[in-house]
Amino acid sequence: MALVGYQIERQKIDDKIRQIEAQLGGKRGPASAAGTAKKAAGPKRVLSAAARQRIAAAQRKRWAEHRKRIAAAGR
Repeated sequence: MALVGYQIERQKIDDKIRQIEAQLGGKRGPASAAGTAKKAAGPKRVLSAAARQRIAAAQRKRWAEHRKRIAAAGR
């Protein structure tokens, strides 16, 4: 039943989007308005090993801070 409710809600939102687009002069194409078109995949971004290491180090630092805050809150 929840799925049906969400589908009805989605239909209402899609209808409202179409109304707004019509008021704006239909700036989006018909395929986009239907909601079925997907963006074409562009070339993949390639990161250098050094960039991946920097990103990983930054994420480890964020997680360490997060764990520290959780531990402090649990005391």
